[in-house]
Amino acid sequence: MRIIAGEFRGRALKTTTGPGFRPAMGRVREALFSMLEARQAVGPETRVLDLFAGGGSLGFEALSRGAAHATFVENAPYAVKVLEANAELLGLTPERCSIRREEAQKFLRKAPAVPYDLVFIDPPYKDNVLGAVLKALCAGHFLAPGAVVDAEVESHLRFEPETAHPELELQVDRTYGQTRVILWTMKSKQPSTPEPSTP
Repeated sequence: MRIIAGEFRGRALKTTTGPGFRPAMGRVREALFSMLEARQAVGPETRVLDLFAGGGSLGFEALSRGAAHATFVENAPYAVKVLEANAELLGLTPERCSIRREEAQKFLRKAPAVPYDLVFIDPPYKDNVLGAVLKALCAGHFLAPGAVVDAEVESHLRFEPETAHPELELQVDRTYGQTRVILWTMKSKQPSTPEPSTP
C-alpha cells in the first residue's frame, strides 16, 4: 500500500493482514481524501485521531498531506508493530506521531488535553460499536468545533447516520463496494445570549 499524495507520496506502507483487519483500499482512500480536501479538513494545524488504526493508512495519509499530528490507537500487538515500523519508515518524530496500544473505547474514557480536528473510525467488521464510539467522542470532548469524523464500516451495517448523535451533522453517506464511508462534522455550539441588564 502506498501513500497517495503529499510529502510522502508514493512511499510504501507495511499493512496488517488477518481477521479483523482491512486496510483502506486505494480508491476508497482517494475518494475519502477528496471529500476531506473539499472541506479543508486537513491542514498545518490539524490534529488527527485514528481509532482502530490497523496499519495506519488513513492517519499517515493525513500526515503526508500536512496534518500537524496524528494519534494512532490500536490494541492488537501485531498491528502496533506495523504502526511503529511505518512511523519509522516515514521518519516521523513524536512531535508529529504518537501510537497508543489500547482498546479504542478505553482510550475514549479520558478526555484529551487538546481536542481533535479529524477523527477516523474503522472498527473491525461485525463489531457494531460505531454508535458507542461516536457517543464517547462527543461526551468526552474529543472533537473541536467543526471537526470532521469519518467512519468506514461494512456496506450492509444497519445504522442511521442522520440521527447518530445530536452534536454531529451528516455530510456524506456513500458505499464503495463492501465499504460504507460516512462523514459528519461537529456542530459549532452557539454562544449563549447574555441576559439584558436591568436598569
